[in-house]
This record gives sequence, structure tokens and C-alpha cells, in this order.
Amino acid sequence: MAAEIFQFGEFELDCDRFELRRNGRPLRLERQPLELLILLASSGGRLVTREEIARCLWPSEVFVDVEHGINTAIRKIRHVLRENPERPRFLETVTGKGYRFTGVTTQSESTPATHDGPSQASQPELSVAEPVPTRDSRVLWLTVSAAAAALVLAAIFFGVRSIHARSAKPEITSIAVLPLDNLSGDSSQDYLADGMTDELTTMLAKSSTLRVISRTSVMQFKGAHRPLPEIARQLNVDGILEGSLARSGDNLHMTVQLINAATDTHVWAESYDRNANDLVTLPHDAALTIARETNSAIPSPDRPKYINPAAHDAYLRGHFLWYSAGNDQASGPYFLKATQLQPDYALAWTGLSGYYGAGAVDFKLDPREALPLAVAAAQRSIELDPSLPEAHVVVAAAKYWLTDWDLHGALDELNRAIELDPKQSEAWHLRSKMLIQLNRFQEGVEQQRKAMEINPFERTWGLAYAYLLSRNFDAAIADATQRIEAHPDPITWWILSKAYAAKGMDKESEHAFEQFLILANNASNAEAFHRAFARGGRNAVLHVLIDDLNKQSRTHYASPYLFASRYAQLGDKPRAFAYLDESLRQHAPALLDLQNDPAFDFLHADPHYRAIVQKIGLPPAW
Repeated sequence: MAAEIFQFGEFELDCDRFELRRNGRPLRLERQPLELLILLASSGGRLVTREEIARCLWPSEVFVDVEHGINTAIRKIRHVLRENPERPRFLETVTGKGYRFTGVTTQSESTPATHDGPSQASQPELSVAEPVPTRDSRVLWLTVSAAAAALVLAAIFFGVRSIHARSAKPEITSIAVLPLDNLSGDSSQDYLADGMTDELTTMLAKSSTLRVISRTSVMQFKGAHRPLPEIARQLNVDGILEGSLARSGDNLHMTVQLINAATDTHVWAESYDRNANDLVTLPHDAALTIARETNSAIPSPDRPKYINPAAHDAYLRGHFLWYSAGNDQASGPYFLKATQLQPDYALAWTGLSGYYGAGAVDFKLDPREALPLAVAAAQRSIELDPSLPEAHVVVAAAKYWLTDWDLHGALDELNRAIELDPKQSEAWHLRSKMLIQLNRFQEGVEQQRKAMEINPFERTWGLAYAYLLSRNFDAAIADATQRIEAHPDPITWWILSKAYAAKGMDKESEHAFEQFLILANNASNAEAFHRAFARGGRNAVLHVLIDDLNKQSRTHYASPYLFASRYAQLGDKPRAFAYLDESLRQHAPALLDLQNDPAFDFLHADPHYRAIVQKIGLPPAW
């Protein structure tokens, strides 16, 4: 008989040995993904549909979650083949249809028609000689062996209650919810997959004693085809929740399964079918079940109040845009739409307040227009739900940046948010900033450490920024440099540039600023600034920045605080004060950083400067 070996690149798939090798060395791949790989490699480059895979590997009479099973097997194949799904070498996804495997050549080995039975050590389940499988018999063998495996899975699914009665579950005390896969075949539904992931994460944290890793820490693994134990080690958890969802019209199908990360073994799985009117309760129901399965349930929070499905959908879209593209201008209209569709939707009001407030803080929106809207939305959210931690965070921001620069009142609101949810990293981060601006530098740095302990990937630059504001420039440089090696981020480069500039290290500052622009997808400006620095040093770059602000002001809002900072760095006192006075008239939130910005150090002794600090209400730092 002829035993086939499929070759593709540096890999060999030996069907006789049921073994995948790379450059002659065996690779570890579980039985089910290996069976799928054999099916794909033997397809001759044709499209293998998901229906065909299901028929071969999961007989219809056995209950398993086929869609999720296929996705998991494909992910494991891609990992062992080192495949990038965006630029595949061998395994191509045909969206909504199936998979095509290419680049395969075949060779045959001459083997006897019969042979001695396998040794007791290698295959203890066999006791008689078997023929080497032919190509046709191999498909039958794959189906039979897959059916056996599926029956075992079915026994696990259907017998889970009786198993629980006789044996203890693996102990899981911490968990990460991996981003749900969008199987709708429509990328416009990504917002729904991300939104359900976020809500499931939030509900798990509320309904269990589990340590639940935050969304931003986990989102780095979206689309990453890496072994679950490796992901678990990086996130320091012993449980992984993964799953998928598919939407068709008003119907949603979601599957989730819980994996014990230490052993990469299945603990629990469930499928949910809901219509649009029931989507709000889905994360709540799934979280309660998971809490019970892990013996970590706490007295259940109230069942979510009714939310208009269209309002919930608008909120999820706004939330997706906010986190996927920063304070994207497209997120605001969706938050606004959610509040219009359901005026008593407190969480939507927090999103709207955050949009307007962050837009003013980040120099994207005119504070004279944005701040009153942010304050009104914050007040509405807290009136609707005083128990909502996010509502207290936006009210704190309103008191802090947006109304009377009431730092002490804002700190009280943040304390309440943390009391309601100690894992509210945004509250810890804002408290850090406020304490630093009150000249309580060490306390502020420690608060930022706490925020990063809770959510290490939300602001990888957070500690370096706290050091920068505290004017500990050496510590800011050391921390930013270390972070950049592991997690390159444009904001970290910007902080590094500011810290180098404060120490008079102009060349290093300019290089860091160019890296900031490049990572922020602004390579053309980076090149322009590089030429300006070569021509006239830091002052030449500052003049280019001022020219850009003047151009921007012709069509969009340009913050007077940015003008003030750049003129101050040039030593132009009259223009620096003129723009600081305009910032004060506009109630520019950035003025709270005035004493922490080295650009203005040469003004400290000036009575005009001290009068501005006094109007803001900051304790003097000079």
C-alpha cells in the first residue's frame, strides 16, 4: 500500500504516522486539528467548505458546537504552521464559505500491505494488526475517530451535572475573556463582538469573586493565534473564556467555552440563541452561569433593566469606535443617538459626557462648546443611576476639568466610584493626575501604579506620564524606554520627547518626537520636522509647529494653550501670556497642567503667571 506524505514549505504531514513535522522534527498538534489538517492538505487545493468539515469531523447525530470547534481547530493549525491569517502561506480563508489549502506536494512511501500490530506503548487501544489506511479509507477512519471523540465531548456536555456531583471542578480563581470571534461574515458586526466581550467581562467582575482581567489588557490578543496556556501566562490567569458570535438579522448565536489554562483542557461550554430584544440580558445570564461553574458566584446584581435594543446597539457602536480609534469623532453621534432613543439609559449618558469631555481635554473640541454638553450629560447620568461607577467618574471629570476646577470635589466623586468598583482603573488614573496637580507627587505616582496593576495594558505609558508630571524626568525616561521595548506606543514616545526636552537633550527629544509622529501615522510631518531640526535645531521645529497650528485654526479649533506652550519654549513671554489669558477665558482644561509643564518655568516669578495660577485654584508649586 502507498502511505502518502504531504509536503508544504518546511513542513511534512505524514498520514501513516499521523504526524506533522517541521524540518524533520515532530510538532505537537492535537488530534482534532491534525485530522482537519489532513482533510485540508488532501483536498488538492480546492475549497473545503465548513459544511464538509462538519460532516467529516462532527457527525450530525452528535451534539457539539461545530462552528466554534472548527474555529478552534483552525486557530491551532495556524499557530503550529506560523501562519498569518492576513498573509497566509498555505491556509486561506474564504469568508463565509470555508478554507483552501495550497502549496502541497505529495510523495508516497512503499509499505507492506499488512504489518505487525502497533506496540502496546504506542497505541494501547489496539491489539490486532491493522492495514495502513488508503486515501479513501483514511477519510472513513477520520470520520469514525472524530465521531468517537465527539461522543466523548457529548458525554461531557450532557453529563456535566452528574460529573459535578461526583468530582471537584478544576479551581479557577482568575479569568480572561478573549475577544469573541465575529462569525457573521460581515466585518461591520465587529462592534457587536467587541461590545459583547466588554459586557461579559464587566458582568463577570460584578457577579463573581474571580479576578477578571480588563478588556484593554485582553484586546491585544484579538486575532492572535497563540496557544491558550501562553496567553494565560502573559495575563497571569488560570482560566480562559473564549467564544464566538454570529448575527443574522435580529437573531444572535453566541457560544462560549471555559478552558483551564494550566492543562489546556475544556471545563464548560454553552451556546445561546437570542433575538435583538434579549441581547442586553445575554452577558448577565452567561456571567452568572460561569460564576456558578467556577464556584465563585456572589449575590447576584439586579437583572439589567430593560434597554431599547436600538439604543443598546447605538451605544455598542459608539463604545467600539471610542476604544478602537480613541476619541473618534464618529463615536459621539452614536452615544447621542442612544440617549435620544432611550433618555433614561444612564450608561449612554456617561459615554456622551466622556466624548465631549475628552474631546476638550485632547484639544479636539472647542471647550466653550464641548464642556457645557459634557457637564449636562454627566449630571444626567448620575441622576439616573447613582450606583453606576462610570457616572461618578464622568461627574468627577466635570468637577475637575469642566466647571470650577474643583479638584477636591472631583476626588470625592472618584473615591465613590472606587468604592462602588475597586477595579475602576479610570478612577485611579484620574486620581493620580489630580493628586500630582495638588503637588502630592508621591501619592499621585502610587495611584497610577495601582491603576496599572488593575489594568496594565490600558495605559502602558501611565507611570511614565505620572513621573513626567511630577517632574521626575529621569524616572520618566527610564520607564518610557522600558515600556517602548515591550509595547511601542505613540504616547510613550511623546512622553519621552517631553522628558528629554525638559533635560535639554534636544537631539534625543526630536528623535522621540519623530517616532511619535510615525507611530501616529503622520510620517510626512516627521520628515518635515527632521529637516527643520537639521536646519535650525529645536527652535526651527517649534516655528513649524506654530505654522501648523495657524493653518489648523483656519478650518478647525486650535487650542490657545498649545500656542502658549510653543511660544513659551521659544522664550516669547508676551505671546505666551496672551495665549494663556485666552486659555483662561476658554476654560481650557490643559491649564491644570500649567505648573507641571517645564515650558513655563521661566515665568514662575512673574506676577501675571501667579495670578493665572491663583484663578485656576492650584496650590503654588514654585
